[in-house]
Amino acid sequence: MKDETKNWLKYSKENLHSAIILLESELFNPCLQNIQQSVEKALKAIIIEKSLSFKKTHSILELKYMLSNDGINIDLPDEECEFLDSVYLPSKYPIMSVLPEFDPDFNICKNGIEIAKQVISLVEKIVQSED
Repeated sequence: MKDETKNWLKYSKENLHSAIILLESELFNPCLQNIQQSVEKALKAIIIEKSLSFKKTHSILELKYMLSNDGINIDLPDEECEFLDSVYLPSKYPIMSVLPEFDPDFNICKNGIEIAKQVISLVEKIVQSED
């Protein structure tokens, strides 16, 4: 595994760990932000490891399809990608026009953490197959 890939995964795991701590503190918006960042960085780790070209994006769905176009299928339902994409801006900025159709709560954050854990596990398997 490339050193740069290891760094992306390290940061991804740090975001996940932060999300868990934030959930325990009932800080739901920053929890969601860290969940989204964890998944985004994990997917970008694959792109780095495989030396794929990509345009700058924060969209989980877009990253998933970029990888799919290169023959790397990520077992992450589109609905979960859309959920993560829906929290990106609202979890960072109080912009009224982009708020998701839900208020963040414990269960939403807990579900997001489980998604991030699954994605990181899958990504680790993919990039370790390169060794």
